[in-house]
Amino acid sequence: MVSLRVKIGKLNLKNPVILSSGTFSQDLKYFLDLEKLGAVVTKTITLRPQAGNPPPRTCETASGLLNSIGLENPGLDVFLKKELPSLLKLKTPLIISIGTFDNLKELVILAKELERIKGVSGLELNISCPNMKRKKLISQDSHLTYKVIKEVRQATTKTLIAKLSPNVTDITEIASSAQKAEADALSLINTILAMAVNIDNRKPKLATITGGLSGPAIKPIALRMVWQVYQKVNIPIIGMGGIMEAKDAIEFILCGATAVGIGTANLIYPDLSLEIIKGIKDYLIKSRIKDINKLVGSLKV
Repeated sequence: MVSLRVKIGKLNLKNPVILSSGTFSQDLKYFLDLEKLGAVVTKTITLRPQAGNPPPRTCETASGLLNSIGLENPGLDVFLKKELPSLLKLKTPLIISIGTFDNLKELVILAKELERIKGVSGLELNISCPNMKRKKLISQDSHLTYKVIKEVRQATTKTLIAKLSPNVTDITEIASSAQKAEADALSLINTILAMAVNIDNRKPKLATITGGLSGPAIKPIALRMVWQVYQKVNIPIIGMGGIMEAKDAIEFILCGATAVGIGTANLIYPDLSLEIIKGIKDYLIKSRIKDINKLVGSLKV
């Protein structure tokens, strides 16, 4: 008998597999039993409604997906009234992703509003979305990262996860600031800033020219960043970026991830997360490891 249970802040998860923000939808319940997952993370919610970026907003690339959705969402009020009630019926830990475009105080307001809702297990602070017009992302500045997380930390007692950007010179510097500000965990990584070109019309394939690259193409970069951050912090890491099978998830765990996030793969194989859970369990049995936590960070260097 093996144990897949892991702990992220105050959250005790039955297994380390989480459906990532941006790709999780309640429609996935038609393809898999959501209650078998470790947790789910909603699409990012902002205080006010956001229409998102103009189309085209997605395109396929070699081993990846390029997107520039732009945090399209109905805003907090509509989310609380129309979407949250059904989400709260899930018997799986629910993590709400929150973000803002230009007003950092909105993050505190969002945290305070969600703090009072018992069924919300945690918050993922999206300070790293590359598809916005800000000159600099919050998580590209270690001082600003500390300031924002610290203020949100004072507004909530729920598990607080900081989602960091790979588009930085030194990811460990940002991660250390997030830990000092008392984030409970880190999500690594968000998408990588990239672009694609249509040679027939000689135009970018996205209306915003650049967007965020996800999928298998970014996995080696994500693994490297998870491994680097694991050497510097002592809070849990949720590793993500190009996970398409159990083997990929195990690589992240070996590099230091306590849990893993499944993102782009959900758009291709909606029930893949259950196969990954089974694959991790089979690997532990084969390796004669009774507790998955003993696998975390066990990479032999």
